[in-house]
Amino acid sequence: MPDYERMYHILCRAASGALDMLPETKENTAGRGLLQFALYVAEELYIRADGDEDGTEQ
Repeated sequence: MPDYERMYHILCRAASGALDMLPETKENTAGRGLLQFALYVAEELYIRADGDEDGTEQ
């Protein structure tokens, strides 16, 4: 089975690092917002799924 937790951490760490390097300019506003929102959604999904290996809610 794929190690989704490891993949999540690698991708989120890279996206967060890219955001830190991307200057806060008018031209980058939309891209920064998209990345920040995607990181937020991924984090929420990850937190909700924690301990829920079979995909069902308890």
